[in-house]
Amino acid sequence: MTFPLNQIVLGDCCQAMQQLGAASVDFILTDPPYLVGYRDRENRIVPGDTDGAWLKPAFHQMFRVLKPDSLFVSFYGWSKVDQFFHAWKTAGLRVVGHITFPKRYTSTTRLMRYQHEGAYLLAKGYPKQPQHLIGDVVEFAYSGNKLHPTQKPISILTPLIESFCPPRGVVLDPFAGSGSTCIAARSVGRSYVGFEIDAANFEAAKRRMYHYGAHLAELANQRTALTA
Repeated sequence: MTFPLNQIVLGDCCQAMQQLGAASVDFILTDPPYLVGYRDRENRIVPGDTDGAWLKPAFHQMFRVLKPDSLFVSFYGWSKVDQFFHAWKTAGLRVVGHITFPKRYTSTTRLMRYQHEGAYLLAKGYPKQPQHLIGDVVEFAYSGNKLHPTQKPISILTPLIESFCPPRGVVLDPFAGSGSTCIAARSVGRSYVGFEIDAANFEAAKRRMYHYGAHLAELANQRTALTA
């Protein structure tokens, strides 16, 4: 693996992942653009959310760098699910499960109140059943979207990593955003590699990871003081 572990790298993941070795990561957890032209109340947008040209190249690279017989969780845009399915299957991934994240609030109101997110569980090869099984419904806590317009709460990411990534394994997030997946990986003892194309999101993720690392160091110092 060319990139050092436990770093978020600024760049286009379709190009940056080419620097990763084949079969070099244990689990992929990512929240890619949904291809819906999303714009939040603060007029923030998601890079790559209007053009799906990245879909096939990105998932092709993700398949390449994922170890054989390993798992992969991808959020997706439900209205563009046909495009996501085509990209996943063209890359060689198998659809092996679906996870629903019900919300206690309404994120969008159109013909209905939209109150859940969804992600597919994908497989490269034929993974063994995880030792720590989770259900396919995981409650979605509101993150506040303070750092990113579609910021996922860490509380829904950690159980996915604990179940689908082996202990001390490497988690990849090619669409790192504000770094939620990377923090979730670090919090449960996994290493991570993240890529983010937007400079502002990248800086937010770097600051967030720095403060999280400082918090861990402070806790370690407190434990040392207590046992001294």
